[in-house]
Amino acid sequence: MRRRFRGWALVGVGLLAVGAGPAYGVGSASAEPVVGSVQYSVRDLGTLGGTRSKATAIDGKTVVGSSLTSGDAAEHAFAYDLLKHAMTDLGTLGEASRATGVERHYVVGQSDLSADGPDHGFVYDLRTRRMVDIGTLGGSGSRITGLEGDTVVGTSSLPGDAVSHAFAYSLRTRTMTDLGSLAGPSGHSSAAAVDGAIVVGSSSVPDGPGSTTHGFAYSLRTGTMTDLGTLGGSSSTANDISGSTVVGQSRTAANALSGYAYDLRTGTRTDLGPRFLIAQLISGDTVVGGDSLLSSSYDLKTHEIHMIGSGRGVTEVRQIVRDVVVGDNFAPNSFAFVARVDNGDFTYLPSLGGLNSAAAQVNGHGVVAGSAALPPADPVTANGPFHAAVWVPHAAE
Repeated sequence: MRRRFRGWALVGVGLLAVGAGPAYGVGSASAEPVVGSVQYSVRDLGTLGGTRSKATAIDGKTVVGSSLTSGDAAEHAFAYDLLKHAMTDLGTLGEASRATGVERHYVVGQSDLSADGPDHGFVYDLRTRRMVDIGTLGGSGSRITGLEGDTVVGTSSLPGDAVSHAFAYSLRTRTMTDLGSLAGPSGHSSAAAVDGAIVVGSSSVPDGPGSTTHGFAYSLRTGTMTDLGTLGGSSSTANDISGSTVVGQSRTAANALSGYAYDLRTGTRTDLGPRFLIAQLISGDTVVGGDSLLSSSYDLKTHEIHMIGSGRGVTEVRQIVRDVVVGDNFAPNSFAFVARVDNGDFTYLPSLGGLNSAAAQVNGHGVVAGSAALPPADPVTANGPFHAAVWVPHAAE
């Protein structure tokens, strides 16, 4: 499941700050990426005593993820302080836990209530060192998909678990608000992301089959849900938001699939085309996404499209922050990468001695969090266990 965690704090991180690289012109979509303006050193964040760990999010100096504990007995959420070089076990709500997002001193994620029980979303306060169960809308489970400021968004089941609705949870009041659906109380909805007072996601529609959804934008100020419509077809989704612009996927009048961008201020809908079918993400005026093989960027001001990477193998984008994109390239093995949409720079990130690596998120200083393989135990295999890692940028020599 993809997560949308917005609001990247520009906390001073000493040596983690990245300087501006040299300027390069952006070439055509078929051009080779520029390589070498920035290099990265990899740092092993270790584990909570077990053999494996992975990082899933980063904000400022804090990296979060999950790790096996001693003896590989259980999986626990962790928070790692990049300045203190210390990993903290965040505990659980009963069984396993996984941290999926962080902003300022708040960590969010999922935890199993029991071995065979449902997941609940949690919020962990790094100041008080306390994990809080955010609860549900009356059903058995909830999951978190976005965090900004004092607002957590996600999806929860309703009483009876037959229907799920998007929710917004206030960190100030510790209350969960049911955002409803476009089809009323009996309809389904799910939240994908939050920016400011706007939550976006997908909802079933009135008089439509349960599988038909439209993207929506919900205003936390007015308590109203807006149907974002489609590109002429029957269904759409809303997957991310930046400022007043929402991005997602839609059916066209010809029943084809296409990515789109929707301006909430003007009601203008832009067809991004078939190169943006999946994983639509946005930062400012730049949209990134893929067609299940290659990933590209789309400039909403100039309407220019540029391919991300060399075009070899499969490229998947995980996140964009300003002009920096992180993701994975499968060609045929999986390698984490950092790309810049403003100058075409494309850099593979090193492992920890094994072959493969995977990127998850990047903070405002260009520090990337993810996972990397340790050296293999024998010459037959390519990788040892994967550990949570960060890649720190520095100017190329």
